[in-house]
Amino acid sequence: MVVQSELSEAEIDRVFHALATATRRDILRRTIEREQSVSALARDYEMSFAAVQKHVAVLEEAHLIVKRAEGRERLVRADPEMIARTRALLARYEELWRARVARLDDLLAAPPASDASTSSATHD
Repeated sequence: MVVQSELSEAEIDRVFHALATATRRDILRRTIEREQSVSALARDYEMSFAAVQKHVAVLEEAHLIVKRAEGRERLVRADPEMIARTRALLARYEELWRARVARLDDLLAAPPASDASTSSATHD
């Protein structure tokens, strides 16, 4: 099995959109812990079943969760491959920002450069 590590721009947009809502992040967290029916998920939110289904659909569209039918129930579980790919993306962003902060720290710690016009005026 070949695992694609880089996310396309469209996939990144879908993932960030899916994770932008607290309810969807909570659904993802719960489905990482264990597979659950959409009905069981819906019981824990003060919203309609249809609203929870829409949240699940956004997560499914982002490939963060996988939904399957078992009889009349729809079971939902997190997709570990997409979560790993998303985590790798976030790690790259973290590396980028840590490098920028380190560079800023270096610039702030460096002694100020002497002004060329000031030094030439004192030697005239």
